[in-house]
Amino acid sequence: MGFSFCFVLQSFKLLGFLDVKNIPCARESVLYGSLGALVMGLGHFLATSRVKRSCDVAVGSYICTMLGYWFYCRYNLAQQRIRQRMLKEGMKNRILFEGSYLDPEKKQTSSERSDS
Repeated sequence: MGFSFCFVLQSFKLLGFLDVKNIPCARESVLYGSLGALVMGLGHFLATSRVKRSCDVAVGSYICTMLGYWFYCRYNLAQQRIRQRMLKEGMKNRILFEGSYLDPEKKQTSSERSDS
């Protein structure tokens, strides 16, 4: 007789209103910020044995890591959306102008034929 577990994916709300599941880059930012806080806080504690200062370092590194990765990820996401928009527009123009007198490939091949 086996046991099966069913995990229900629920949205995780940070600070009660920030839905981490539905906002792009939010989940990764929180995870990398937590990892950065753990590493920096623990490293500072092992180096100095000062608890309060280590907690301050952990909080500061959490904020810096989270915001740093947030801006990096959002910048890459915006560039990806721009590239997708340009590609979509290019495909639409290709389909629209293919075979017509406005087709840039047709003009190039016809001018090459007249040169030879």
